[in-house]
Amino acid sequence: MTLNSITEIKRKSPYAGSGSLTREQFLFFEMRTTAKLLMEELSEEEIFKRIYDENLFQFPTEKSIRLITTGCIRRLKAMNDDSLITALATQPTDIAKQICLYAMMKQSKLVWDFMLSVVGEKYRQKDMSFGKKEANIFLMRLQEQDDYIATWSESTISKIRQILIKILVETEYLDNINTDHLNPVLLSRVLENGIRNNNDEIVFPAFNYFE
Repeated sequence: MTLNSITEIKRKSPYAGSGSLTREQFLFFEMRTTAKLLMEELSEEEIFKRIYDENLFQFPTEKSIRLITTGCIRRLKAMNDDSLITALATQPTDIAKQICLYAMMKQSKLVWDFMLSVVGEKYRQKDMSFGKKEANIFLMRLQEQDDYIATWSESTISKIRQILIKILVETEYLDNINTDHLNPVLLSRVLENGIRNNNDEIVFPAFNYFE
């Protein structure tokens, strides 16, 4: 397969940006920091300059800081809700992490689909069993369904699987990476309102919420 054909396959895929998960991951501290700067109505370049000048992310290179800053801003703006950005910056950690997860879902179709088709379905069926195999099966199915994801190396698939599990640990869906069950989660009211404002009620099962 040529580089041009891979590029064309990627361009057509709804999962085209999903590979960035290997670099950007959950980034709660960075997301919260960026949200606070967005509240000051700074431009994207001004936000980057503040983060770089004050070493707020403590990353080693200017390039890595810019990539992560751009990724955080992209996620925050994907929510299309200033009140959620403010809440992510100011609410208690548990609520802010839920909003951070929603922002990640809005920006990444892969995370969106995982949270809905795997985690949401577990809650819907009241089946709290959960292990790495669920993430493996999800990614295997995506490889069968999407030509771009089918080009991913085994190491990339393994890394994405680790990141999906780690997201669930950071948001307390799982106690640790080796646990065998999901925890019940409670959707915060501020995120519920934001989801309704975006007409995204379809994602409620991912937060163990059913109307």
